[in-house]
Amino acid sequence: MRWPWQKEKLEKRSAASGFTAEIIAARESYVSGRRGIGELTATVQSCVSLWEGGLSIADVSGTEFLTARDLGMIARSLALRGEYVGLIASDRLLPASDWDLRTQDGIPTAYRLSISEAGGGRTMTALAPEVLHIRIGADVAAPYYGQAPLRRASITAGLLHAVEDALREVFENSPLGSKIVPFPESPDTDNEALSRGFRGKRGRMLLRESVNVAAAGGPTPQVDWKPSDLSPDLERAVTKETLAAAREAICAVYGVLPGLMNTATTGPLVREAQRHLAAWVLQPIAELIAEEASEKLGGAIELDVLRPLQAYDAGGRARALSGVIQAFSQAKEAGLSPDQLKQALAFIDLTPADN
Repeated sequence: MRWPWQKEKLEKRSAASGFTAEIIAARESYVSGRRGIGELTATVQSCVSLWEGGLSIADVSGTEFLTARDLGMIARSLALRGEYVGLIASDRLLPASDWDLRTQDGIPTAYRLSISEAGGGRTMTALAPEVLHIRIGADVAAPYYGQAPLRRASITAGLLHAVEDALREVFENSPLGSKIVPFPESPDTDNEALSRGFRGKRGRMLLRESVNVAAAGGPTPQVDWKPSDLSPDLERAVTKETLAAAREAICAVYGVLPGLMNTATTGPLVREAQRHLAAWVLQPIAELIAEEASEKLGGAIELDVLRPLQAYDAGGRARALSGVIQAFSQAKEAGLSPDQLKQALAFIDLTPADN
């Protein structure tokens, strides 16, 4: 209610790339999965940490823009969002928290970026050569957008979250260790006092003194005095097997061998899991990063994940080196020419590109 001579006050709200816009940009559905809940599990975060650590220690040659910090953010963004967008500044990369793009022939030509700041972000536009845009799992229908592993396996992510959330609610709300103890007939007031006495006694042994009563012409049978357990039977719900299967499927989606998370894992299996992750997941991603960086930053840029992670069989490489040296010495003793040696290497599919 206001007086007729009072002017109506206009309420001002922050817009554009302010605090509200950044909160909206952090919506869960944008991060991963159909419901955006799979990334809350420890299994997903463990896989994301492996991606982040593996790419952070990669050998970078040809540029100073891709630092360990930048590679770590790129790995986490690719693992949870499926793409990374960064503005190429004068001396570093500025990661974008949110972006919109314009394409021509399916190729991005311009971007509208939101750069995060401590007091509220700012929005700016940039052309495609000024933006480093890395994406994985791109669809043919939208090659300019990336897809996170959880978005491509949203059903499995939902199953993992549902099982873990159900177990959390069971251990939080279910009456574990509680029992129903028969008690003789008594007034309602006594029963109410008795029920209040059971509260807060979770998992404890409760002793109640009772007397034999006669009802319906005879004493109460002794079987009626047997307590009944209220703890839910989780074994019959097959929660352990379901949780293990969901975890293994999520690990496989991220390229992590499920045996790496097993409690009975041995050293050789850990090394094989590292080689599998580096060779089949991280190194191809590193090639995508190097290709995009070479196009936008100029010059030949290379990223190597295999050497820093030592994702190779050291003993096998030593034996292979010994065999190669022995083969070259025998070729020299036999008087083979370089052309003949090249033909011999080509016979076993070895080329100069194999170093």
